Amino acid sequence: MNSVKRILVGEDSSIIINLTKNVLAFEKYEMKAAKNGKQVLELLEKEHFDLILMDIGMPVMDGLECTRLIRNHADSAKSKLPIIAISGNANNYTPEEFRKFGFDDFIQKPLDYDKLLATVKKHLS
Repeated sequence: MNSVKRILVGEDSSIIINLTKNVLAFEKYEMKAAKNGKQVLELLEKEHFDLILMDIGMPVMDGLECTRLIRNHADSAKSKLPIIAISGNANNYTPEEFRKFGFDDFIQKPLDYDKLLATVKKHLS
């Protein structure tokens, strides 16, 4: 029996959080949300996650800084977590730049939820 996969979503838009939660629930993924990078790091210290969806543009601490800190985490299980960037400005960066920032993949906003699920499944399989 497979254990439930847990996804941490760093996103400041409540609408996107709710839509993402509903889409991930169809695939029986468990989701927790954080409104900024600081909250992402706090949740990551307290709980186990299998993947992170990270908005690049968040208040308090953006997704780029948060991802950099996760990649430098002392716990290798946490530092190697798949992190998928979510951005309305994804066209401003090349796939190579996203990888250099520490992301495993990226998804353009507005979110295509079929692509979101396919990308999540790809990194959790």
